[in-house]
Amino acid sequence: MSVIGKRIKWLREQRKWSQLELAEKLGIHNTVLSRIESGEKKGVDHHLISQVADLFEISTDFLHGRTDTPAPFWQQASVREEHAPFLNLEGLSLDDLEEVRTHIEYLKWKARKSK
Repeated sequence: MSVIGKRIKWLREQRKWSQLELAEKLGIHNTVLSRIESGEKKGVDHHLISQVADLFEISTDFLHGRTDTPAPFWQQASVREEHAPFLNLEGLSLDDLEEVRTHIEYLKWKARKSK
């Protein structure tokens, strides 16, 4: 079983969704989901990985096995407290948080460019 498949299955089971329910939410056939979860299907489409991350409000790094923390880095309390204590992200939607992340990436790019 692939890391992505294991994690998708774990997330699905946490929500108590059947494979059919999750497949419908993702707009794929349940046999495709079954093959992903079992590791039989290699090379999961990036768009599908993004859909899963959005649906479960988790990071794609978690799905890929790069971290064991499901929450995106900008939602983690330790990041907010240690690296940006002046940012109060409480009450922001995922779209708002993504916009904050995009602005930060832009500022970092701008700073690198001006050097």
